[in-house]
Amino acid sequence: MNPIILVVDQSTSATKAMLFTPQGELIDKESMDHEQIYPQPGWVEHNAEEIYQNLIQVVRRLLERHPERWSDLAGFSLTNQRETVVVFDRATGKPLHNAIVWLCRRGEPLCKQFVQEGKDAYVSERTGLKIDTYFPASKLRWILDNHADIQQKLQSGEALFGTIDTYVLYRLTNGQVYATDHTNASRTLLYDLHTLAWNFQLFELFGIQAAVAPEIRESRDRFGETTFEGLLEKPLPISGVMGDSQAALFAQRCFAPGEAKATFGTGSSLLLNIGHRPQLGKQGLVTAVAWVMDGQPTYAFEGITNFTGATIAWLRDKLELIRSTEETEALALSVPDTGGVYLVPAFVGLSAPYWRPDARAAIVGMSPSTGKAEVVRAALDSIAYIINDALELMSSEAGIHLQYIYADGGAVRNRYLMQFVADLSGMTVRVSQLQELSAFGAVLAGGLGLGLYASLEELKNLPIHYTEYMPQMDAAQVKKLQDGWKTAVQQVLYQSK
Repeated sequence: MNPIILVVDQSTSATKAMLFTPQGELIDKESMDHEQIYPQPGWVEHNAEEIYQNLIQVVRRLLERHPERWSDLAGFSLTNQRETVVVFDRATGKPLHNAIVWLCRRGEPLCKQFVQEGKDAYVSERTGLKIDTYFPASKLRWILDNHADIQQKLQSGEALFGTIDTYVLYRLTNGQVYATDHTNASRTLLYDLHTLAWNFQLFELFGIQAAVAPEIRESRDRFGETTFEGLLEKPLPISGVMGDSQAALFAQRCFAPGEAKATFGTGSSLLLNIGHRPQLGKQGLVTAVAWVMDGQPTYAFEGITNFTGATIAWLRDKLELIRSTEETEALALSVPDTGGVYLVPAFVGLSAPYWRPDARAAIVGMSPSTGKAEVVRAALDSIAYIINDALELMSSEAGIHLQYIYADGGAVRNRYLMQFVADLSGMTVRVSQLQELSAFGAVLAGGLGLGLYASLEELKNLPIHYTEYMPQMDAAQVKKLQDGWKTAVQQVLYQSK
């Protein structure tokens, strides 16, 4: 038997099923997009039932292409968009409300109220996070405040809540497993970094009364078994459950303090391993649980950028300047520079290091000579500027001089963007040649749980291949560009007051 692992990456825009060998070979994959629902400006929802049915569909299509490998299936792993919250029926598993997505800003008034009341210091000290609607607690409270029937069901135990991993696991196991892992739990504003458990004072503070909360397990633990709605005759063990950003850090084998990665997705997440003791950021960074192994946590500083790849999708879907994201590299290189144009992608506010949820996007510095190519280049540049802002903050607060940044996600295929990140940051950017790193990180955690690997050291020795981008731009030019960016950001922040 040559074991393989089935993994699902349930992301903000799509649900992907993949088959991996333990050595990291991606055998095949299948994907389905789901609808992005915008009930009003700043609000974002997903149909959780659609997500689950898509998951079953992509698994079915993928496995039906490989009937000869069914007997080799060793287990199933899951990685997911992290801060999206679902409330679902305990008896049926069906969602009682659309999932409220991490991008959604509807919890902003409550968060502002709590900050004004001085509750942010306690929350940050216990959770490592900021009181912000990015995280699920305020969005869950919004559901309860606006749907009395759901509130009553949650209080009585007829309804359950959780992030996407919890919801999917509950459905796949026919209600046998109501659980999450530490990486997802640590992103809720309800989890205590120090005790590695739910903090029920935080539940009380946010006014969330639930009869039961999901059990928190280590990523490599067993999370039951599934047949995928009867597709498989023999149930497949579930092991390897991890939030997508931490899973990418794990796949990059950033096991030592001082190692960092950037995932370029709808939003981008930068994680820096800071070791086994939690440190609290002082100027906008948040602290996350990178993973927990045998009861020992590894922590990470995280710089959140909530609208990066989504900016390019906006160019395509709303402005219709491009037909596909693949066009952006050639367009950017068709002009020598942006002509002084900067795009500040504050479509749903600015995250670290600014933390201004009220900020709104703008294109500044346009002139009569500004054309499509300049705007597209400015959009790509904005991703690099936002990433660099977070990298500088992480390096400063951790007291670590970063030489490398490991990169993954869809946008790493854009060579212009990767080179610009290297130029701005002054770091070598190591782009993994395996694009599906979040999925592979869950596979590695699952492989540990299933006994396919013996240790982290064995994972470290698995082959990993990079394309490297080294800084090339003149330092004076870098400073000029960064000064222009900072001026553009200040314009946006001033106008948003």
